[in-house]
Amino acid sequence: MLTFRSVTATHPGMVRQLNEDSLVSRDNAGLWAVADGMGGHQAGDLASQTVKRALEHVPVAPTLSELLQETRKAISAANAELLSLDSQYDPSRVPGSTVAVLLIREDEAAVAWAGDSRIYRLREGETQQITRDHSHVQELIDQRLIEPGEAERHPMANVITRAVGIEDPMDLDVLHFRVALDDRFLLCSDGLSKLLTLGEIHDQLRSGNQDEAVRSLLHTALIRGAPDNVTIILVTHARAEEDSEDMTRVTGIS
Repeated sequence: MLTFRSVTATHPGMVRQLNEDSLVSRDNAGLWAVADGMGGHQAGDLASQTVKRALEHVPVAPTLSELLQETRKAISAANAELLSLDSQYDPSRVPGSTVAVLLIREDEAAVAWAGDSRIYRLREGETQQITRDHSHVQELIDQRLIEPGEAERHPMANVITRAVGIEDPMDLDVLHFRVALDDRFLLCSDGLSKLLTLGEIHDQLRSGNQDEAVRSLLHTALIRGAPDNVTIILVTHARAEEDSEDMTRVTGIS
């Protein structure tokens, strides 16, 4: 049986006073998630915390299909709760949140997401983004109207096209795949992904143990100004991580 463990970090960044990101890390349940709130002060925090609470109450399930079903129910409930609050907010500042969830049961996995929080996977020496942003600039890239390198500088770079709390029914994208022993997964808010290239993320994921990798990723975002909240979850096979820590002790790498 494959067992995975996680290391997490979240930080308000170097500009914002309030951290509107939330995270869920349930190693025993095989459920990890990042939620990035939007809607401005308090509304964004409320939205991501609503998603967080819902996912914290997903019951431990014996199969991946049951775990995914319960996760869908939880996110739908969070969506309904946030939609019920619409009348309390200015239409341009209603609470909403991205969500990116990783589920693992035995040697099967699924990711489910809405918005531009991301999940990356390091496998066999290659790191790839396994979620696809629900954003205006991603649609422009898909239509070949802009190049990927132009996305971060685009005036609508912060516009997302799907999120929890925005519309009913809630539409999640879902991807299924088999888990490999050496897989390493990174879940993060766009406060990280907008500041590091895929190559830089790859270099951090493949070097050192989990704790070192998470500290290094967060440190890199902060020294680059971190204008947004930064949230990171790194999920690694427990045995592989133990081997990595053993190697670290032997070679004296810190």
